Amino acid sequence: MCLFLSEEVSDEKDILIVGDETMRVIIAEKPSVAKNIADALKIKTRNDGYFEGQEYLITWAFGHLLELFDAKDYDEKMKIWRLENFPFIPDAFQYKVKENKQKKTTDLGAKKQLKCIKTLINRQDVEGVISACDYDREGQIIADIIFAYLKVKKPIYRLLLNEWTEKEVVKGIEQIVPNKQMKPLQDAGISRQQADWLIGINLTSVATLKYGGKGQLLNVGRVLLPTLKMIYDRDIEIENFKQEPYYKLAARFERDDISYEGTYTEDKKDKFEDKAYLEQIKNDVTNKGAVITKKEVVQKTEYPQSLFNLSALQGYITSKYQGFTSDKVLTIAQSLYEKKYITYPRTASSVLDESLVDKARSVLNVLKKGLPFEEEIKFVVTKKVFNSSKVESHSAIIPTYIIPRNLSPQEEKVYLAVRNRFLAQFMPPAAVEETVLYTTVDETDFVFITKGKIQKELGYKKIEQEQTKDVILPDVNEGLKVSVQNPVVTEHKTKPPAPYTEKTLLRAMETCGKQFKDEEQKENSELMEAILSGFSIGTPATRAETLKKLNTTEYTVMQKKNIRCTPKGRYIIETLPVKELMDLEYTGKLEKILHDIEKGTVLKNEFLNHIKLFIQQSITEIKKQRTYGLNSITKEKAVQEKTSPEREVLGKCPQCGSDIVEGQKGFGCMGYKTGCKFVIWKENTELIAYGKKVTKTLVKALLKNGETKIKNVKISDGRIGELVVMCSKLNHEQGYKVSINWFQTDN
Repeated sequence: MCLFLSEEVSDEKDILIVGDETMRVIIAEKPSVAKNIADALKIKTRNDGYFEGQEYLITWAFGHLLELFDAKDYDEKMKIWRLENFPFIPDAFQYKVKENKQKKTTDLGAKKQLKCIKTLINRQDVEGVISACDYDREGQIIADIIFAYLKVKKPIYRLLLNEWTEKEVVKGIEQIVPNKQMKPLQDAGISRQQADWLIGINLTSVATLKYGGKGQLLNVGRVLLPTLKMIYDRDIEIENFKQEPYYKLAARFERDDISYEGTYTEDKKDKFEDKAYLEQIKNDVTNKGAVITKKEVVQKTEYPQSLFNLSALQGYITSKYQGFTSDKVLTIAQSLYEKKYITYPRTASSVLDESLVDKARSVLNVLKKGLPFEEEIKFVVTKKVFNSSKVESHSAIIPTYIIPRNLSPQEEKVYLAVRNRFLAQFMPPAAVEETVLYTTVDETDFVFITKGKIQKELGYKKIEQEQTKDVILPDVNEGLKVSVQNPVVTEHKTKPPAPYTEKTLLRAMETCGKQFKDEEQKENSELMEAILSGFSIGTPATRAETLKKLNTTEYTVMQKKNIRCTPKGRYIIETLPVKELMDLEYTGKLEKILHDIEKGTVLKNEFLNHIKLFIQQSITEIKKQRTYGLNSITKEKAVQEKTSPEREVLGKCPQCGSDIVEGQKGFGCMGYKTGCKFVIWKENTELIAYGKKVTKTLVKALLKNGETKIKNVKISDGRIGELVVMCSKLNHEQGYKVSINWFQTDN
């Protein structure tokens, strides 16, 4: 069974007349949310696939019960990928019950639940239907596609909630709105879904056919590639960075029991390229006296960072704790939301809507009880916390009034981060005293500067029990005479840009590549304007999945907390001619258009027509390239032959018997011309996780013995172990791969 989602899901009436025997079907996105609604409405009776009460039948989806047709569902010829069959653009998009991807058959659970929903809606005593899926693009279309698929003619309403506590559910049921009011949100969701299908099906297929070869799937996506391009650009920037030395002159100043250090500064500069220049100054100040000619003391007030949006929460948790990814943080936050402990997590806002003032006050009064600093927590209304002009769809993430019980250790970390950030908004600010000493050497104009900071009041920092790392200066005043001790010139080197971490990459995606030096700049109007206008890469709901997919497609690899581009990731960026798809500006505009569709200022068809034209032009451009049939393995071996005709033979290929030689990025078989695909990449993802690479010595041992060992490898808890690396055969088509066995020994 299939359908084309029409311009408007049926919603014929605006008023639902409730009689004595009237029932309404509520469709939640997941069973856990359906139970929250049932609990709020005091409904206890649970049947197979739904709850039943006096006025409501509450059922659920399992996320998406329906999915778009595959290309082969429209046309049998699309079962086999052929370049001449693309671009493939259906006349009308159709949906089917989702498939079990492992068994490649219809998902029987989804089919059964869909039948249950249909039966409930078609009951004679049911007068209307209420969608209670998440209040976002995806949640909107999960229910709307079901309504269209089942051809629902009864009135359809929408429950719009930001949390699933009992008070909010009861209040929300009383304030349901006609679902047709959500048409712009539906259009944005459908536009996103169909655009991503068109780009993914067409460009992934064509890129793989043109450049990938067997076993080398090259995924192409609207959000995937621009994110990969940012990582690629940063890696290239790091590689091309040329370290330059610079020098600093430091000295210790002493008198009796007073001692402090200072750095020579000239014209507000303390880094110098000329070492000899500093050596001369060092000689001039050695064994001389000095005097504190100036002391500056500045009182500063420090305020807590803003409430969390999803990207900020993911960045905070992944940078602070081991074992978290942005995808895991989202999963945990979603679970806390469904358990009624926090508000809707997939938000881009870092402030609350002004209508939530009373609610926030109530939540604060519950959460602060019993805390050691309870008396310091005072509810106040400020623009930093409550500002409707900076909220789009959903407010920032905050706790609810329900105190959680029995959280797992990971759930507790995420919950406490949200709770503490909320409490911090209503604590006194921290007070800091910053001191700068200017010490001038006698008979010279050489000035050494010393900076220190004293935390005078912890304020909101009491919540996190933050430990200060401030430099504490002695209690000295202007005019104090001291002596110069141990002046020394130290050598330093300029540092390349840091690789992306999940925290910094999520922020770059959120701001479409705009760079901000520190957390304070996150408050500035330019950044907020970019976020609120929708000009970004992906959405809070999709960014974590994008980072996860970059790893599963082997486009990127994690090196501790750093995200680096793999040879495969570099290959797709350098080879694919569709550069618009890697352009942050272009991708940001696409997301902005989806945002505008959601607001009702742009039509869905305008966007989809642009996407279709883009795909047609892109495929034409790809077909014109001469690199037909080239793939990453073939490319590697072509480089090997071109650059090193007489290189050391490391051994014989276990698949075809030809010579194995070292290339730029791997060790490959010279029998590639006859179709051999054997290669061992230098940057094996599993080895990289332990800070190791495939070396020439390791490859020789692998080819000779089939396995080798890497000893004295450190693991996270400080113990030492060894890696057993084995070259295991898969089959004739796939060649071989390097697999890792880990053996652990105590330190």
